[in-house]
Amino acid sequence: MDDEKRCDNVTLNVPLIQNQPQHWPQRTLNSGHTSTNATTPFLNTCFNGLNILSEKLSNNLALRVPLLHEWENGIDAEKAVGSCPCTKTNVSVFRTCLNGLNAISGVGILSVPYALASGGWVSLGLLFAIATVAFYSGLLIKRCMDKDSNIRSYPDIGERAFGKTGRLIVSVLMYTELYLVATGFLILEGDNLSNLFPFGEVEIAGLAIGERKFFVILVALVILPTVWLDNLSLLSYVSASGVFASAIIVLSISWTAMFDGVGFHQKGTLVNWNGIPTAVSLYAFCYCAHPVFPTLYNSMENRHQFSNVLLTCFLLTTAGYASMAIIGYLMYGSDVESQITLNLPLNKLSSQIAIYTTLVNPISKFALMATPITNALKELLPGTYKNRVSSFLVSTVLLISTTIVAITVPFFAYLMSLVGAFLSVTASILLPCLCYLKISGTYRKFGFETIAIVAIILAAIAMAITGTYTSLVDIVHHL
Repeated sequence: MDDEKRCDNVTLNVPLIQNQPQHWPQRTLNSGHTSTNATTPFLNTCFNGLNILSEKLSNNLALRVPLLHEWENGIDAEKAVGSCPCTKTNVSVFRTCLNGLNAISGVGILSVPYALASGGWVSLGLLFAIATVAFYSGLLIKRCMDKDSNIRSYPDIGERAFGKTGRLIVSVLMYTELYLVATGFLILEGDNLSNLFPFGEVEIAGLAIGERKFFVILVALVILPTVWLDNLSLLSYVSASGVFASAIIVLSISWTAMFDGVGFHQKGTLVNWNGIPTAVSLYAFCYCAHPVFPTLYNSMENRHQFSNVLLTCFLLTTAGYASMAIIGYLMYGSDVESQITLNLPLNKLSSQIAIYTTLVNPISKFALMATPITNALKELLPGTYKNRVSSFLVSTVLLISTTIVAITVPFFAYLMSLVGAFLSVTASILLPCLCYLKISGTYRKFGFETIAIVAIILAAIAMAITGTYTSLVDIVHHL
C-alpha cells in the first residue's frame, strides 16, 4: 500500500546503480539457439567485451542516481521516459493508444517540412523506412520484456542485457535527451515569439538584448514556478493534449495553404544528397519515444494487444508526419524554415492558431522534461542538504543552464538533428536491437532475424555517425 501511494504521488526513486547488484533469474533463453556451431564469432566477441566491462563497473562503480520517474498517465512525447516499476495494470487498449500517440507525436512535426526540403522528395522514403525500423525495434523491446518478468523499465532492459554498464548507458542517454529537448523548447519559444512580436533590441541594466534572447529569458521566467513543483500530475494531464495539438497544427496549416492564399505552388527537388544526413536525423527525432514503451506495456490490462497498439500509433503518427512534410514543402519549397510556423503569414487566423498552439505546449511540457533530471541531481546531494531550499536551487540552476544553452545555440533544427542522430537513433534503434540479441540469445544463431537485426544495427551506426557529424558542423558553422 505504501509503495502504491508513493507511485501515485510521483515520489518513487529507483537507483540508477544499485548498491546491491540485482540478480536476474539465470535461466536459459532460446536453448535451441545455443549450438556452438551456430555461434557468430563477431557478435560473441562484442557481447563478451561488454560483459567484461560490466563486471569491472560492478566492482568499481559506486554511483547512485535515481532513475526517471513515471507520471501517472501523462506520457509526454519528447521526454521519452518511463521507469517507475509500480505501474497500474488496468489501462485499456484505447487509452494506451492515446498515451502512445502522445509519446510519439511532438514538436518534431514542426521540422519535418524542413527535413523534406533538406533531403528532397526521395528522403520521404527514408521517413517511412525509419518509421518501419522504429516500429520493429519497439516490438523487440516488448519481446525483451516477455523474456523476463523482472524487467519493468527501459534501464532494466539495459541491465538485463549488459549489467550495470547497460543500465548506466541507457539512463545517461535518457537524461541527456531530456535536457536537450527541454533546451529545444526554449529555442522554439524564442523563435516564434520574436517572429510574432519583432522589436529589435531592448536595453536592460545597460545590456542590449536581442528580441529572440529576450523572449527566451522571458519564457524561462514564466516556466520557473512550474519546475519548483514536486508533484506534476496536473501538468502531466495537460501534456496529454499533445495529440490534439499536433492535429490542430496540421489542420491549421492546411487551412492556411488552401483558403488563406498561400497555396501549394512549390515543386521542390527530387533529391539533395548533401541534406540527407540532416533529413534522416530529423526523421529519427520524430520517433524517440521508445523508453516509454515498457511503461505503456506494463500499464496495459491486456498486454497481448500491445503489438496492435504500437502498429496503430506508428501508422497514425507517420501519416501525420508525412502529411505535414508534404504540405509544408509544397507551400514553401526550399524556403521553408526550421519550424514551419516561422513561414506562416501572421495576419491570418489559421496561422495564429497554429503558432499559439505551438507556443502553449512547450511551456506546459518543460517541467515534465526537467523534473526527472532535477530529481536525479537532488539525490546526489548529501542528506543534510536535501531540503526544500536545495530543491528550488537545483531546479533553478537547471533552468538557467538550459536558458544559457538556448541563447548560445539558437538553432532549433540543428539541435533537434543532433538529438535525433546521436540520442534518438541510439535509444530507439541501436540499443533495442543490441539488447534483444543479448537477452534472447538470437545472436548465437545466424538466421534471417539475426541478419536483419545486424543490418539495422550497422545502418543505425552509420546514421548516428554521419548525422551527428553533420549536426555538429552546422552548429559550429552558425555560432
